[in-house]
Amino acid sequence: MPRKLIDISVPLENTVHADPPGYAPAIEYQTHRQTAPEVVKFFPGLTEDDLPDREGWAIEWIKLSTHNTTHLDAPYHFASTMDGGKRAITIDEVPLEWCLQPAVKLDFRKFPDGYVATAADVEAELKRIGHTLSPLEIVVVNTSAGMAYGQPNYVAKGCGMGREATLYLLERGVRVTGIDGWSWDAPFVHTKEKYAATRNAKLIWEGHRAGREIGYCHIEKLHNLEALPPKGFTVSCFPVKVRGGSAGWTRAVAIIDA
Repeated sequence: MPRKLIDISVPLENTVHADPPGYAPAIEYQTHRQTAPEVVKFFPGLTEDDLPDREGWAIEWIKLSTHNTTHLDAPYHFASTMDGGKRAITIDEVPLEWCLQPAVKLDFRKFPDGYVATAADVEAELKRIGHTLSPLEIVVVNTSAGMAYGQPNYVAKGCGMGREATLYLLERGVRVTGIDGWSWDAPFVHTKEKYAATRNAKLIWEGHRAGREIGYCHIEKLHNLEALPPKGFTVSCFPVKVRGGSAGWTRAVAIIDA
């Protein structure tokens, strides 16, 4: 039996639902017919009638950030330093070894939107699935946001991972994590309410900020995690090398050996 490949990425597309207002990508699609005039400019004397079916090439022009679609965040995204004061590495400096490793899935779909998962939640889920973490394993978190992708409420859906939950993983050697929500942290709309009530700035981006203590990467906007078993699979999430970048797009894939 051949190994099974499961796509756990979302597409890069023109949608206002995958990002907060003002953060969405913009894709301009040009058809073969539209580009024919451009093609003939490369070859003096060539006319559009000389082209098969008078067609050029299909091409897309895209305006986007490194945090659109499924992407891998580098430690540099979280802060200028990592590991207690060292310079935070950028996405082109992330070790390739981090990005192809055995993986485990935490099923946190039961938690309400805006819930901040704790170390105890992580420990309980690992116990439930009978797994002990090993260094460099990739940990992906399945939340209620996954099934809401493409819907207007997507960026407000799902729980998030708090500082202590993140450090629980990092202290055991995990260096890449992932989530099917818009952010590794709880959706901002919920954190905003908590901050308004407490004025505690430590609540903001607390999972990301854990990277100041131990450098790590996480994948955001994963998808189809419901199709994965709790363990027994490998995740491939090599990022595009953006020089000095805070993140890189990735076609994240889960690999299940027969």
